Amino acid sequence: MSPLYDCDDESQLLSGMRAARQAIARGELVVMPTDTVYGVAADAFSPAAVQRLLDAKGRGRQSPPPVLVAGVTTLEALVETVPQPVRDLVEQLWPGGLTIVLPMQPSLVWDLGETRGTVAVRMPAHRLALALLEETGPLAVSSANRTGEPAAITASDAEDMLGDSVAVYLEDGPSDTGIASTIIDATSLVTGDEPMVRVLRDGAVTREQLRAILGDLLEPDLVDDEQQGAP
Repeated sequence: MSPLYDCDDESQLLSGMRAARQAIARGELVVMPTDTVYGVAADAFSPAAVQRLLDAKGRGRQSPPPVLVAGVTTLEALVETVPQPVRDLVEQLWPGGLTIVLPMQPSLVWDLGETRGTVAVRMPAHRLALALLEETGPLAVSSANRTGEPAAITASDAEDMLGDSVAVYLEDGPSDTGIASTIIDATSLVTGDEPMVRVLRDGAVTREQLRAILGDLLEPDLVDDEQQGAP
């Protein structure tokens, strides 16, 4: 049985963080808390570890995992460029529940799955997640559950679903919100083809928050279009 560390206990916290770092270095999986839901994490630069993550969740390569980072500097290293509207979003909403899809840096040597040249990046607002990311570098992280099951809001929930496919579980009590991050696609801000930010998944960050920063660059809201008689 894989160990579960209670991070409210200082001695278990230190042991758990050390075990998590070592597991990531070996290409194994770790369940860790974030500000949204619990995530299952793997070394983003280890194709075998990323495949292990997809297998644990029961997902195919057509569903590549997002990448969590410890700061904006790492975001800049992972993507081709950071457009000013994205910088505005990051300045106001990171760390937090916003995942941003951008064209990836072409020089990167990694394999997250069928990404079509993009990467989804987020900086979580959780002390343990950030501490681990500072030690390990970017991590491929997806919600800690089997595909089709509810997202785990505790490490124990995740353990019930993922079992021994995960090497280390870090328990830090129930997630703050239990709501997954909002995912937006900002690739067209880089490609220049009809620049528009699309919401791929509604979540912790609302469309109202996004629109307050992006203005007309955010895709029109479907409800608003229907109210105006749009097809």
